[in-house]
Amino acid sequence: MRPPRARTWGPRGHAPVIRVRQGGTGSVAAAGLACFRPGSRTRLIYRYHEYRGRKGETKAFTWPEYAALVTAAHRQLPGGKIVLIWDNLNTHAQAEKLALNGRPWLRICRLPPYAPDLNPVEGIWSSLKRGPLANLACPAFSDLTRAFRNGLRAIQRRPSLIEGCLAETGLTLEMHEQPADTTL
Repeated sequence: MRPPRARTWGPRGHAPVIRVRQGGTGSVAAAGLACFRPGSRTRLIYRYHEYRGRKGETKAFTWPEYAALVTAAHRQLPGGKIVLIWDNLNTHAQAEKLALNGRPWLRICRLPPYAPDLNPVEGIWSSLKRGPLANLACPAFSDLTRAFRNGLRAIQRRPSLIEGCLAETGLTLEMHEQPADTTL
């Protein structure tokens, strides 16, 4: 429940103070897909996971939840194949199971280790933390999830922001056909 710290202003001579209770437990984790297709509107598809500190509850996404996100993206996007570019998070290491479990429309590529600057979704999380969630002190867990959802919806309504996150990586959308006999 501790907010990310960001610059703020206060009266001259008085440091700004944001009070946060230490007793709260809980966190919100998110997974998102920035979807780019030449000639189509850029989209952000996301899911979030609430952790309230209860016994037996997982703190972060599990690989079946990632699989559900990718399947939901395939349903939401009009036809065609999905090229999923993931970093080397240990949960993502099980992503090869996604391609093997009856998803011929999915191709998986991995980013090099320790290269978050090549991942456009990292720019989306950064703008979320610097924008709507910066210096946010929530009195209740439900307020945190509401602010989180509203911030992501605001980003979804700004496709130019998502495109800017891709431009920041230096990557481009060039389509290359993969030979039929090549395996991943």
